[in-house]
Amino acid sequence: MARSGQTQNKREKEKKKLKKKKEKEARRLERKENSNKGGSFEDMIAYVDANGNLTDTPPDSSEKVEVQAEDIEISVPKKEDREEEEVILDTEGKVSFFDHSKGFGFIIGKTTGEKYFVHVSGLEEEIMENDKVSFELEQGMRGLNAVRVKKL
Repeated sequence: MARSGQTQNKREKEKKKLKKKKEKEARRLERKENSNKGGSFEDMIAYVDANGNLTDTPPDSSEKVEVQAEDIEISVPKKEDREEEEVILDTEGKVSFFDHSKGFGFIIGKTTGEKYFVHVSGLEEEIMENDKVSFELEQGMRGLNAVRVKKL
């Protein structure tokens, strides 16, 4: 006698598959019934409050601030448009390290004891390690830089 093509395990799998399919269809129908698609426009609108959070209540019109279109900057301002950065007054210090081949070094401030970066482009005359120097400080990309460096 020939055996059936389906085993018990295959029938179980097909039953589970059919059950999952029915559950999925039931969930889809439930979502369709409970959806508010086509609801009113007011129900769909969201507002942004002063802190940038989304809310369903409209903002208070008394706190409204007028902004002129020409005041809005979309990109980073050009270097010539930026305000001139404040230059800190002359300071004195000692050259702790300077590498002539690489063109940079460090100066330790006399009053503060802090290390300041110095580039060869900021030198007014040749300096060596352990030289006493006077310099000015300017804000650089990563902190204060010594510029207009002169031997004392």
